[in-house]
Amino acid sequence: MSGPSPASAALAREPDPGPDAVAVGLADALLAAEWTVRGLTAAAGEAIDGPTRFWRPLARALVRALPRAPHDDPRTLVTLIARDPAFGDAVADARVHGRPLRIVHHAPVTQEARSADPRLLRVGTVADVARLLHLTVGELDWFADPGRWNRRVERGPLQHHRYEWRTRPGRTPRLLEVPGFRLRDLQRIVLDEVLAAVPLHDAAHGFVPGRGAISGARRHVGREVVIALDLTSFFARVTAGQVFGALRREGLTDAVAHVLTGLCTNSVPPGVLSGMPAGGSPEQRSALRHALSVAHLAQGAPTSPALANVALRRLDSRLAGYACAAGATYTRYADDLAFSGDATLAGRADAFVRGVGRIVGDEGHELNPAKTRVRGAATRQVVTGVVVNQGTNTVRSEYDRLRAVLHNAARTGLEAQNRAGHPDFAAQLWGRIGWVEQLNPERGARLRAAFARVPR
Repeated sequence: MSGPSPASAALAREPDPGPDAVAVGLADALLAAEWTVRGLTAAAGEAIDGPTRFWRPLARALVRALPRAPHDDPRTLVTLIARDPAFGDAVADARVHGRPLRIVHHAPVTQEARSADPRLLRVGTVADVARLLHLTVGELDWFADPGRWNRRVERGPLQHHRYEWRTRPGRTPRLLEVPGFRLRDLQRIVLDEVLAAVPLHDAAHGFVPGRGAISGARRHVGREVVIALDLTSFFARVTAGQVFGALRREGLTDAVAHVLTGLCTNSVPPGVLSGMPAGGSPEQRSALRHALSVAHLAQGAPTSPALANVALRRLDSRLAGYACAAGATYTRYADDLAFSGDATLAGRADAFVRGVGRIVGDEGHELNPAKTRVRGAATRQVVTGVVVNQGTNTVRSEYDRLRAVLHNAARTGLEAQNRAGHPDFAAQLWGRIGWVEQLNPERGARLRAAFARVPR
């Protein structure tokens, strides 16, 4: 099944499609999703404008009946959907409330729809992917490692990653999964030539061309309350199944999505996990160990931030809708979630955070309660390191530290202040000054003047 059927493609224009037509469109959406109860439930909720409480029972029934997605027999899936009691209840409930079910998101996208962007068109087959990466199909298979053979060894020529544990006082340690030079080069090509073509949700500001920490922070300036939340083990909780489903929803074929998922995800060998240093509660350590043991986005791969944005598009949609219903604004920068609103939101901030937590949990992630911040207008409100009370600004302590470094450097020289041993300290300072200037031009001008007085 290479694309949606004509019936599903027409549903968006049909105000009252029949149940059979809806079942066809829903089957298209489910075939592009991860074939799990969670994946099918999410795909149905994204595809259909209608009640959502029926999709989990439907997903359970489909997974029980079909251990694997029936890509070669979509008619069987359509029949199972149409005959399922949960689907029948959804149709009946929609009729009672005067809102017939409609398909609002079609997947997978047809080859013709993808042809508008040549970066997606050029990877229609595995051979196309190999050609793009200047590999043979056999070499591509080696790097993608579909059987996960290479992931079972800790080091040596079979292992494509290098592992570094980073301890954090009072918290669970962090594992850097650094791809080898060759794999990293391949991932950068995938990032530039394939992933750059995939549209993202407007709420995503991290690692998105034309957006960033400042563009996201500006959405929250001058609000009565700002709520900042953090996702735990962000990359490790984005599974290979979620990545595969996201790529399929962009219209990539099953085989291409499979090989790209293999190139860009990793599962950590048991020997590396057994060397986890101290830190965190037993429950947190167990959860991290489990997340790292299954295929996931590696923290260290250049493709991970972009793929996380693609895989979290449904979470962004749900949180944006939840925020809109509460009169709030939502943005996300990687694992940092930010919400802001008026006095009504401020008065029910705790309940709002609990609602966000339920949505986040339903999408396979978890909030870090230690990093939950609810700040009213009378206190300093910070979003991704940017103060947003009355306009974007730097945190005063950071500005003061930078000004002190420049003041001392004017007397002692740059290298005397380079206590961290930065290889190009002048460029690093210039970058920090540029960051301040974007947020507060007046402060930035003062820092530029101080930098001009430093002997070089």
